[in-house]
Amino acid sequence: MRSMNVAERRARLALRHRLCPPARTDDVLDIARSMVVLHATDPATVFLSVAARSVHAVPAAVEKALYDDRTLLRMLAMRRTMFVAPTELVPVLQASTADSLAAKQRRTYARMIERGSDVADAPALLAEAEEAAHRALLARGEATGAQLGADVPLLRTQVDPAPGKSYSRPTSITTWVLVTLGCEGRIVRGRPNGSWTSSQYMWSPVETWLPGGIEELPAEEARAALVRRWLRAFGPAPVSDLKWWTGWTAGDVRKALALLDVTEVDLGGGGGIVLSDDLEPSPAPEPWAALLPALDPTPMGWQERGWFLGGHGPRLFDRNGNIGPSVWWDGRIVGGWAQRRDGEIAVRLLEDVGADAGAAVEREAARVAEWYGGVRAIPRFRTPLERELTA
Repeated sequence: MRSMNVAERRARLALRHRLCPPARTDDVLDIARSMVVLHATDPATVFLSVAARSVHAVPAAVEKALYDDRTLLRMLAMRRTMFVAPTELVPVLQASTADSLAAKQRRTYARMIERGSDVADAPALLAEAEEAAHRALLARGEATGAQLGADVPLLRTQVDPAPGKSYSRPTSITTWVLVTLGCEGRIVRGRPNGSWTSSQYMWSPVETWLPGGIEELPAEEARAALVRRWLRAFGPAPVSDLKWWTGWTAGDVRKALALLDVTEVDLGGGGGIVLSDDLEPSPAPEPWAALLPALDPTPMGWQERGWFLGGHGPRLFDRNGNIGPSVWWDGRIVGGWAQRRDGEIAVRLLEDVGADAGAAVEREAARVAEWYGGVRAIPRFRTPLERELTA
């Protein structure tokens, strides 16, 4: 069995995730393609992930790709997580993941409506509200949720989301309907109302990004296509990592792998898989430093992270498994960082990495500070070390 040790995995990570200087690029679309998708639960993550992998790119370059060129698109996909995806990958994500997510969200919201209101037929109400909201958005071309709520009375239907709980407050179904339409691929999140750290998005019909709508693909074919991309970016890896990243059932993962030519490899203490045409070793780049943002797609790409995280997890992750800002040196995490109120990028190394590494980390911190400029952003999910550095 071919052995692919930690050093080889770290070399692949450096090159394929565009984290070492020779692999960096100012092409925002290529950066997204390199990672399959960019994690976007926290809006700032998309921009800071690009910053870490580019040379001279600025926030406006990311906004151009998202809102002017429209080569990238925001959507809910794996694990009901928000991602920014290359538009050519959208049909794959839609068929492999988002279609089933839309059905699940619709069932969940129907149960909440039935439990928290006097609506007699929640599925029928949702269906009618979705169609009315879609028509209103087509008429406007672009709108906020509040604007659509004003146009469509059904969206203002009130529901108690947690009946009997003191903290529960009645809410309209506007967001639920728009999220479902987004999962279904009928509408998309466009430009935010605010800076690049804002999550208050305008909504647009999907045809604004994809003139012909989203191409329909067979689900099994789409799942295999997505697994191929993930293995190219994150392989070799255990099958359990793939199952976690996709959020699919074990059966769906097995069926997808059956359509691909993969090879089992020894990862040193456990087995993994890799594409059979991807067994050649990657040349190790010169030692490199990077400051990755909270929820960056590199550390969030695997469930088993010991080979690059070491024992630093308790300081860098919150209780729900979300990673905070991390400092990397030569393929492994060695510390964390945070932006303070005055804009300073505060770094804390959690192990001795030497003077050369320290100087390289300082240079990366200066690059991050320049990217932020006058913008201040608190990560959506606070971690112990990030809180310490900003206290």
